[in-house]
Amino acid sequence: MAVSSTFSGAKLERLLINSCSSPSASSLRACSLSHQQMKAFSKPNRGRKALAQRTGGVRCEVAQSDAINEGEKLGPSKASALSALEQLKTSAADRYTKERSSIVVIGLSVHTAPVEMREKLAIPEAEWPRAIAELCGLNHIEEAAVLSTCNRMEIYVVALSQHRGVKEVTEWMSKTSGIPVSEICEHRFLLYNKDATQHIFEVSAGLDSLVLGEGQILAQVKQVVKVGQGVVGFGRNISGLFKHAITVGKRVRTETNIAAGAVSVSSAAVELALMKLPESSHATARMLVIGAGKMGKLVIKHLVAKGCTKMVVVNRSEEKVAAIREEMQGVEIIYRPLTDMLACSAEADVVFTSTASETPLFLKEHVKDLPPVSSEVGGLRLFVDISVPRNVGSCVSDVEGARLYNVDDLKEVVAANKEDRLRKAMEAQAIIAEESKQFEAWRDSLETVPTIKKLRAYAERIRVAELEKCLSKMGEDIPKKTRRAVDDLSRGIVNKLLHGPMQHLRCDGSDDRTLSETLENMHALNRMFGLESDISLFEQKIRAKVEQSQK
Repeated sequence: MAVSSTFSGAKLERLLINSCSSPSASSLRACSLSHQQMKAFSKPNRGRKALAQRTGGVRCEVAQSDAINEGEKLGPSKASALSALEQLKTSAADRYTKERSSIVVIGLSVHTAPVEMREKLAIPEAEWPRAIAELCGLNHIEEAAVLSTCNRMEIYVVALSQHRGVKEVTEWMSKTSGIPVSEICEHRFLLYNKDATQHIFEVSAGLDSLVLGEGQILAQVKQVVKVGQGVVGFGRNISGLFKHAITVGKRVRTETNIAAGAVSVSSAAVELALMKLPESSHATARMLVIGAGKMGKLVIKHLVAKGCTKMVVVNRSEEKVAAIREEMQGVEIIYRPLTDMLACSAEADVVFTSTASETPLFLKEHVKDLPPVSSEVGGLRLFVDISVPRNVGSCVSDVEGARLYNVDDLKEVVAANKEDRLRKAMEAQAIIAEESKQFEAWRDSLETVPTIKKLRAYAERIRVAELEKCLSKMGEDIPKKTRRAVDDLSRGIVNKLLHGPMQHLRCDGSDDRTLSETLENMHALNRMFGLESDISLFEQKIRAKVEQSQK
């Protein structure tokens, strides 16, 4: 596809010149990438499993030997005369215009990164809009969303360039967390387009959770959509992806038994605590729950389900605890303020922590002076921390008489019933494959939107020009009623002429045959009317990014 002459001006140069920051001959050779070399940057890796399993992330490497050899053949003077920037412009433009924007997920999860790293990367829900705005301010990012939970930190973007987009987002993550880029690359996973779609569908269905089929992740995906509503940057592609993911999550849980017997992180925490306690002490162990939010409430519910009839709950205010007490009739739930936390810990055998505190509530100096627990409960005070960032410092594990468990330790609980979970996951994967196909078809159908807009604009320009000619010939004293009638007539003619082409440019994306025909119609109209929607859309994106960077 050729690049329009207007595209060779300063607006593209300003965007691309950053790629050649050094004026030296070596940098010019590095920028003199051939067409095939530049395309290597944008080829998506289709092997989803390979991407997820790589510890070093995905890297793009381009050999420079061809460009160097070419410069040597031409000689120093001719090599300098050959515009390296022009080659870069052409290859970069080709990369953008021949491949539509990509959906990319850059993530770290409980499967790839330790909790120490995830807690530094975690973004509180209240800051998601700010994060989206900052991400969309990056040169090659159009849309963005953040999914940050105790088990994962994933950023979903629509990128103009896969390679540059990933680089910019990774650097942004490093800047906001203080973690070096190299360390993030060691633990991150990258997924593109169909693989990214499949991943968020699996996440929403609970297939990628530490506890298979747990329902809390679906609520968290819903929250991403709720928070994103009205946020500039949470655009059509990303919002459509997350809304479809919610549909998939609901359908998987409705049509399979994946949620049957499945546990949440909170229930897994209770199971872990009971596994570590002597069975004889299950009914008598003194339980303390710190935090009465969503996670804390679930811990209380699962303790009650396991036969616990008395517990102490520490929280900032009594209101939430009173509501839980009202709901749990027949269970003694004792409220204590946060100031009594250490005193309550001294009287507890098991301490569950699930608060939103960004600093540890318990450190070694807080725990070392606590009185020992009875040998009837194993002689060890258990701290089960399911918060991210963590509420209990890792140094607590050094205290004799204390044992610390965090969300990464829940793997021990979910190792049971593996065969049953795999069978249910296979049923869910069939649904995900079907829904992924529908989403990709819907996204393909969006390609016609620029052509529809340009065709309407093209017809409107002709209508207005011809209308002005007509009215000027009719004189200046035309009655308003006549002027309006002529205007309505011209609109009616244009609308009727456009009706057929517009119908053949629209489809719901659910029928492959119809979609294929629609895209053929789009290309035909682009050729017939010279709309060049791909190049024009690219110019608009570049102009928007340049204008944004100049503010």
